[in-house]
Amino acid sequence: MDLDDAYANGAYIAGAEDYPPRWAASAEDFRNSLHERSRLDIPYGDGARHRFDLFLPEGAPKGVFVFVHGGYWLAFDKSSWSHLAVGALAHGWAVAMPSYDLCPDVRIEDITRQVAQAVVRIAAEVPDVPISLAGHSAGGQLVARMLDKDLIPAEVGDRLKIVIPISPLADLLPLLRTSMNDKFQMDCNSARAESPVEMQDRYPAGVTVWVGAEERPSFLDQAQWLADAWQADHVIAFGKHHFNVVDPLADPESDLVRLLVS
Repeated sequence: MDLDDAYANGAYIAGAEDYPPRWAASAEDFRNSLHERSRLDIPYGDGARHRFDLFLPEGAPKGVFVFVHGGYWLAFDKSSWSHLAVGALAHGWAVAMPSYDLCPDVRIEDITRQVAQAVVRIAAEVPDVPISLAGHSAGGQLVARMLDKDLIPAEVGDRLKIVIPISPLADLLPLLRTSMNDKFQMDCNSARAESPVEMQDRYPAGVTVWVGAEERPSFLDQAQWLADAWQADHVIAFGKHHFNVVDPLADPESDLVRLLVS
């Protein structure tokens, strides 16, 4: 069975092609507005994409929120999402956004290790405060994987306050039946190894799985599978689809932001 259509988003969202340029423009405007409180391209590794941006609040940070972008491990970087820092910054939290290498240049397990490396580096850059993680789509898979005790050292894992996988890929086995797997190069073993639903020994951070009510059935299923596997809280956001489900991160008064910084 070919699942390409089941995991297609843009074809089912009106004006889908307008979202990426709008994200990029909003992100650039935000970075330009923040001036000295915007620290860009801080290295966490040796690769060209092993960089994160750090946005600082006025005064000492109360915590640090790390946002990991999506794009099915195939597209985007940190530069399209900077504006989503607005909500947490308004509550006095620092916000960090890493880039990572993309498939097919690397495998998903390589990306997972890169994000873990970034989280550890970010924790050192903003020490002694709680850490909240959220990621969108493929980024949802990546932040969920950060609760793996084999990936993150205890001195960082113990600081993890809450993890919010937004519209996550939680079980990667169905993706074996998509054409995307030509670039992922997964087999059953690697898909299971990178599937959050299979994780057992996790750090005890709070977890809320977040998904838009107007998403494709496959993404509603993925969110449900993770919530069930982890006995996690589960929010289905009214009126949201796969592309606008992250918009509340830019709203200091949104339920999503309050959950991250409370």
